[in-house]
Amino acid sequence: MPGNPEASMRIGKLARHAGCKIETIRYYEQAGLLPKPVRTAGNYRLYGRGHAERLRFIRHCRSLDMTLEEIRTLLKFHDAPDVECGEVNALLDEHITHVVNRIGELKVLERQLRRLRKLCASVRSTKDCGILHRLSSTGVASTASERHGHVQGAHARHNNRPKTG
Repeated sequence: MPGNPEASMRIGKLARHAGCKIETIRYYEQAGLLPKPVRTAGNYRLYGRGHAERLRFIRHCRSLDMTLEEIRTLLKFHDAPDVECGEVNALLDEHITHVVNRIGELKVLERQLRRLRKLCASVRSTKDCGILHRLSSTGVASTASERHGHVQGAHARHNNRPKTG
């Protein structure tokens, strides 16, 4: 492509190379995490090595359960190599605290689920199921998920993640 000889991958190839879905790449572009690629005369997106490296960085951050806002901040520092990294350290410390808190909430959730599971030790008709009766009863103590919303990260991906790739 004139003006950008490195831009040589279409979106499908980048997705395969990064191990994600095309929709994920588009989502990160829309979110402003990936720069807009050059376009061919036929309006195909063309990506280069820089896009692949940035996508790998983003996906690694996502695997560490970071939000888009956290990633945006980290990318800002990644793109400014001469700036001090104190804010990066603070961001990671805050994220660690969040993870520790979430682990505590998940342990509480596990105990609640185990107590609930003990209410129906054998297979029986659903009209006699202790689990279903307890879930239907009033006065059940509120859980962490009821106080703070569903325990984030307890299932697959959460918060502002795309559901793809």
